Amino acid sequence: MAIAQLKFLSKDEEGIVHEQSLKSLATLGVNVKNDKVLKMLGDAGATIDEGTGIAKFSEDMVNAAVKNAPKSIVLGARNPKHDKKLPVETYSLLATTGLAVYTTDLDTGENRPSTDADLANFSKLADAMDGVDVNWTTVTATDVNQETLAIRSLWTALKNGGKHVQVVPAARDGKDARKQAELAALVAGGEDELRRRPLFSVICCPIAPLSFDTGPVDAQVEFARAGIPVVCMSMSLSGLSAPVTMGGTLVNINTENLASLVISQTAAAGAPFIYSSESAPMDVKTGMMDYASLMFPLICAGASQMAKRYGLPTMVSSWGVETKSPGLLLPFSDVFLCAVSPLSGSDMISGAGSIDSAKGASLEQMVIDSYMWEDIRTVMKKYEITEETAALDVVEEVGHGNSFLNNVHTARNFKNELIFRDPEKKKWQATMSDKMVPEVRELVLRILKEHKVPPIDPEVLRKGDELIANYEKELGV
Repeated sequence: MAIAQLKFLSKDEEGIVHEQSLKSLATLGVNVKNDKVLKMLGDAGATIDEGTGIAKFSEDMVNAAVKNAPKSIVLGARNPKHDKKLPVETYSLLATTGLAVYTTDLDTGENRPSTDADLANFSKLADAMDGVDVNWTTVTATDVNQETLAIRSLWTALKNGGKHVQVVPAARDGKDARKQAELAALVAGGEDELRRRPLFSVICCPIAPLSFDTGPVDAQVEFARAGIPVVCMSMSLSGLSAPVTMGGTLVNINTENLASLVISQTAAAGAPFIYSSESAPMDVKTGMMDYASLMFPLICAGASQMAKRYGLPTMVSSWGVETKSPGLLLPFSDVFLCAVSPLSGSDMISGAGSIDSAKGASLEQMVIDSYMWEDIRTVMKKYEITEETAALDVVEEVGHGNSFLNNVHTARNFKNELIFRDPEKKKWQATMSDKMVPEVRELVLRILKEHKVPPIDPEVLRKGDELIANYEKELGV
């Protein structure tokens, strides 16, 4: 099958990234700031420096982790019709943005700190949008106890949507991770069912370069043992937290993912793992990630190729126009980069609803991004390139210089072969424009009023609320 994809690295260049990553892991190692995890790795054959917290991995240890990691993963959903399987066969699965600290108020249009009620609305809207496949915990609920933010965000997302949930950030520590798995098991119908169809996955970010913090790496181990997919999102900033060169950035991304894979597979062989990157050059004026950089889609493509080298599911690209306020307020070149990035071949992409470089999130923007994606993703459909589809017999039948329009072959195949774009989804796509926002806002309000999410059993709701309340008592918060 022929599918549109952006290729960046040659096979030789893939080999260089791989070999340099192995060299880095064997000679430089990674800093693991957790004694318990260090001991686990040491017992499994890693070379540990207890004074510095550096763990070094041999090539055999890395190869064993790659071999043990599952090459396909089911992302379960509370509504089974939304179950998704990785790797994908055609276009990427789209996830929302995550962890935004403010939102655009639907009534006033002003930015304000986001709340748990906002997260409920984002989850409900994500459930309704055809273009959205996975629901990240889109906004930070600033009105709940921040010590239990992750588990409360998971609970709100599960209650208000039927799609797979990805939690950002994953968890504060191992205990937090176990509580999240316990909560999701209530909804799934038990630990075994949760392991078979995990209703949520987690974003675990190494600290670039080559470091794993105390609580998050403890949580990663517990998630792996519970069968919850771990998304190792390397956030390598070229020139700031990774070498400024393309090669150095890709090697850092790959090294962090391989190290994270070793941690997960050492904790539980066969644990579901997703190779991930949200890496970009730094903006030299601000020091922040420059998602509008011309290098960004190339980094995505290179990371995707490395993940596929190991047969791992991927989340290495993004989608969304990333303006300061809702609309499509980007010049053509930036919109072009937005459209090119998903051609990296990533199984999953994220960013729907994001504004202001992911610091904010907008319900209107989620709809705009979803509609655009529904339109654009069709370019990644499958095409059969075979002797049969070459259709020389049809060419012979039609004859030189004649038209295929009235031939039965055209009538039989044009609906499957040609892409027909929805004019409703095109009409909001005028770049440098926010004229569509009032219309989109009315659509958002109607969806939030009319869309019905399948309810959770009242007894499960009671037990879930009780679990979180007891957990907060244990923490003394």
